[in-house]
Amino acid sequence: MAALLTETLPADPDAAHRARPAVIQGGMGVAVSGWRLAREVSRTGHLGVVSGTAMDAVIARRLQDGDPGGHYRRALAHFPGRAMAQRVVDTYFVEGGRDPDTPYKPLPKLMMHTAQAGQELAVVGNFAEVWLAKEGHDGVVGVNCLEKIQLATPTAILGAMLGGVDYVLMGAGIPREVPQLLRSLAAGEVGRIPVDVAGGTLQRFVQVDPRDLLGADLPELTRPDFLAIVSLDQLASYMNRDAEIRPDGFVVERPPAGGHSAPPRGRLQLDDNGEPVYGARDEADLDKMAAIGLPFWMAGAYGTPDQVAAAVRAGAVGVQVGTLFALCCDSGITDASREQVLDRLRAGDLTVRNDPRASPTGFPFKVVTLEDTVSQAEVYEDRTRLCDLSYLRQPFERANGTIGYRCAGEPVHMYVKKGGTVEDTEGRKCLCNGLTATIGIGQHRKDGYDEPALVTLGEDLEGAKELIRRHPQGWSATDALAYLVEQLPVPTPRPTVGSEVAAPATT
Repeated sequence: MAALLTETLPADPDAAHRARPAVIQGGMGVAVSGWRLAREVSRTGHLGVVSGTAMDAVIARRLQDGDPGGHYRRALAHFPGRAMAQRVVDTYFVEGGRDPDTPYKPLPKLMMHTAQAGQELAVVGNFAEVWLAKEGHDGVVGVNCLEKIQLATPTAILGAMLGGVDYVLMGAGIPREVPQLLRSLAAGEVGRIPVDVAGGTLQRFVQVDPRDLLGADLPELTRPDFLAIVSLDQLASYMNRDAEIRPDGFVVERPPAGGHSAPPRGRLQLDDNGEPVYGARDEADLDKMAAIGLPFWMAGAYGTPDQVAAAVRAGAVGVQVGTLFALCCDSGITDASREQVLDRLRAGDLTVRNDPRASPTGFPFKVVTLEDTVSQAEVYEDRTRLCDLSYLRQPFERANGTIGYRCAGEPVHMYVKKGGTVEDTEGRKCLCNGLTATIGIGQHRKDGYDEPALVTLGEDLEGAKELIRRHPQGWSATDALAYLVEQLPVPTPRPTVGSEVAAPATT
């Protein structure tokens, strides 16, 4: 594939010159977009993105499984705080891997003031994922975080920056505080963001102090470019008006995109399948997006060559695509789950439901209907409700002013005792345990119960149907890239200078 031309993003004059890729590989949750996938995409000149969600669980469990290939220990050998990295290895690494009947160790939970061991685990986990994605090439790598998981954001981004991440992408909320967080961390200062506390009477923050964690081992950090994931041009315009919160660009994500999506504007209406109904008010005005003047990429049903070309004609730099990469052989999805999905795809009966109740966050969440997964009512009902990974817990203020934590996916009586309602628990699924099971690190319980998987994809399957026609046994990340850009013009190589606009990447 041809090398990608580069240009300068205009929002921060001190930012490094970085590539503007035609294709951004989606940052799919809990290491579906792991380092292997991101590296394959980035080395072609496009933007490979690792998930910044639950990387503490990923590295801890991979180490307990013996660190196959030695990849995470190889990455940690390059971590600037060698003592911190060694503590993580000493705590979690099991030579030869744990006995399959042995549960994974519990992890420190995210809190307003997460224990130091938990902060260290998150920092080294995100460092390792980015470092491995960048190993062996000079392409750009991004990390994707969810605004809804605020308690994890400062440590996740610090770890990614220590790994040399080039882009930070964030959606599932209004990530207005991220630009300042990046500036603070790049300066070696305390990075903090406000936290949404249910019933809160005071503004509260979660923070990370890089000097306190790393001391003299703290290297000079470079501020990555920030792409805010938005659903509407109004939000993009709002963020662009203020230099303090202005991102370096946007990903405009339409409702069909996989994972979480913004709820419809106005009163929630459901169709005959119980899925949210979206309308014209839920679509961004692309002319207004182009008028903002910052680069933007389109996402959500942009997984075919004609859709990529249409996005570029509308003024976008390119597209962000998830589903085609989630299903490729380089993603973190287990072979068994991937083959089950591909079998359904080959048979023409693969279905993705936009479940308005699945996520404890209250955001609609796309769930693939598959046997032996949480998508099936009997599997969901058979699972004992519990919240042990706790990434989606909501902080709330107790009557005495202290902070508690609750999750609509935890046992109903516990949620109600903490001030929640029974109605909010109905249909809620444990995304944390389901998504970790999807990548092969699901928890094995002491009673012998194995956490079932939960697979998410986008609703638009046209690109996937064409790829399975072309590649009946499955496809790679490079196969997906070659397909996506086949209607884009081949760029003419030229020097990269100033803010000169570059042609889209192609193969």
